[in-house]
Amino acid sequence: MVNNAKGYRVWYIPDGYIPPISTGSLVSHESICVLNANEEAANLSVTIYFEDRDPIEEVPVRVEGRRTAHVRTSTLEKDGESIPVGVPYAMEVRSDAPIIVQYSRMDATQPANTLATTMGFPVA
Repeated sequence: MVNNAKGYRVWYIPDGYIPPISTGSLVSHESICVLNANEEAANLSVTIYFEDRDPIEEVPVRVEGRRTAHVRTSTLEKDGESIPVGVPYAMEVRSDAPIIVQYSRMDATQPANTLATTMGFPVA
C-alpha cells in the first residue's frame, strides 16, 4: 500500500478479548492506541463486532491534532452498551482524517503478566 498521507482512514483489529479475571495489582485490559500526526482533529467512529450478537456501531472518539490517545476498549460505550468481559470481539476504526492505529493487550490473568501489541490492519 502506498500512502503519502499521515496514516489511513479505516483500520481493522480482528482479535479482541477482555479477560474476566486479573491477578496481582494490574487489571487486564486492551487499548486502541491512536496517533493523529495531522494538524486537524480526527473524529473516529468505532464499530465493535461479536460472534453471536449485533455490533455496537459508531462509538465516537475524538483525537486532537498532533496528539495521541490510548482508549481502553472497556470504556467504549454507546446507548448503554459496552464490550462485556470474557467475550471475543473485533473492531473497525473509521476516521475523517488519516490516523495510525495500534492495538495493545495487558493480560494480567497470571502472576507473570503479558503485554502484547500489534498494528491494526489499514484499509483506506
